[in-house]
Amino acid sequence: MNINEKIQNYQPTSDSIELVRKARIVLLAGIAGAGKDTIKRQWLEDGSFRDIVSHTTRQPRINNGIAEVDGQAYHFIDNDEAGEMIDQRDFIEVKLVHSGAIYGTSVAEVRAGYDDDKTLITDVDVQGVDEFKELSSRVIAIFILPPSYSTWRKRLASRYQSEAEFAAEWPKRRDSAIDELNRALTVPYYHFVINDDLEVAVRATAKIANGDDEFNRKDDEARLAARDILEELKASS
Repeated sequence: MNINEKIQNYQPTSDSIELVRKARIVLLAGIAGAGKDTIKRQWLEDGSFRDIVSHTTRQPRINNGIAEVDGQAYHFIDNDEAGEMIDQRDFIEVKLVHSGAIYGTSVAEVRAGYDDDKTLITDVDVQGVDEFKELSSRVIAIFILPPSYSTWRKRLASRYQSEAEFAAEWPKRRDSAIDELNRALTVPYYHFVINDDLEVAVRATAKIANGDDEFNRKDDEARLAARDILEELKASS
């Protein structure tokens, strides 16, 4: 069985599933540029939270002139190490992305946070959220939204060195955002939070993370805003 087949057929151990069910885990999803990374960094200044640092076989990147650090951005491993971890069932979840890189959440990362009595947080895509939710309904899922389609597009464009570079990447970013929103809106378990004011968004998401996963009117209003952004995305070119 090759590594692709192993990933497709991967199942965590029963002990790993039980760990996920016992731990307090909050997953931050959202379209690229919505602000989930910034919100997570704000949370981590609070000693009650711990980041789940994922493993990946991709190479470290340089973001805004700063190189990613092993053990902080990700645990960078090679394909052989990933294969060994898969064989030993050391992951909670593992996937192969379109770029050919392997990404996974290790049992050791979740265990360390649980043993320290921390609320575990990580930013993942909607596929990762689905996989965690299949293991435990107690996992809290929050989808971060920009305040509007136009604001999001401006934020996203500001990440690129030139308009031409942004234009080349835009179709992929647009399609990815449509897919993420479509999938998030088809399930009932996301809290949607609009990141218009960062401080307000941090407080709102922290309240959800520290609460009992109850839904309220603000969730409904944000879900409607998510549908509006999705429709604008579909109509854009």
